[in-house]
Amino acid sequence: MIEITDQMNTAIRLEEIPRRIVSLVPSQTQLLHYLGLEVEVIGITKFCIHPDEWFRNKQRVGGTKAVNVERIKELQPDLIIGNKEENTQEDIEALRNVAPVWMSDIFTLEDALSMIESIGEITNRREKAKELLGEIKQEFDSLHEMVKEIALPQNVIYFIWHDPSMTAGSETFIDDMIQKCGWINTIGTERYPTATLDEEVDLVLLSSEPYPFKGEHLEFYQKAYPNAKIVLVDGEMFSWYGAKLKDAPKYFKTLIKQIAVQ
Repeated sequence: MIEITDQMNTAIRLEEIPRRIVSLVPSQTQLLHYLGLEVEVIGITKFCIHPDEWFRNKQRVGGTKAVNVERIKELQPDLIIGNKEENTQEDIEALRNVAPVWMSDIFTLEDALSMIESIGEITNRREKAKELLGEIKQEFDSLHEMVKEIALPQNVIYFIWHDPSMTAGSETFIDDMIQKCGWINTIGTERYPTATLDEEVDLVLLSSEPYPFKGEHLEFYQKAYPNAKIVLVDGEMFSWYGAKLKDAPKYFKTLIKQIAVQ
């Protein structure tokens, strides 16, 4: 018997190491791939685009907020892995009647590291998870040293959607990544509020996801924030909290340098 508590303080009990896993979160699906669970993962969402081989060949079970419960039931999983923010409470409650559900709840890098450790434990991939955790911590330590030397404490606004112009505010994983870059998130009262487009900011970040900001949007936001630098950024680096975290600090370093010389 395997007993483990998830990040919503729910006790999960498994008869044995899971052999049939459904993942409902893109960043956690990528983590399961990194941990070598090619055979064990039998179902993913239509938004689980990494790795591409899994996206093309694994059984899809709907979207993160529109899970096909009946399809998952047909797959007969012995573990389902979800996330409080990504998945709906209604879907998760229904899925608890299908199989044990392990839920993450991620606000900070520390939460993400804890999630990685727990999933490594529950899937019997402890050493691989430990290796990943060590690499992530080393990379973020290096980022921290660089930030102390060259990053400016700029006021930042991070857009995740256009029309309406939604932003990432406080108590989000994106907010923690912004802070790791040495910046100050201007939006600090709500999680995902709509901007007024008159905030006093030094730097505007336009994310590649969930809304795919492109060059055509630069002029619009430059007019709204004439004194700010407007930059297109890779949203996966700011919001994916699985294996992608080992690459994020290198990306942040490059981004910080580019902004510093603009």
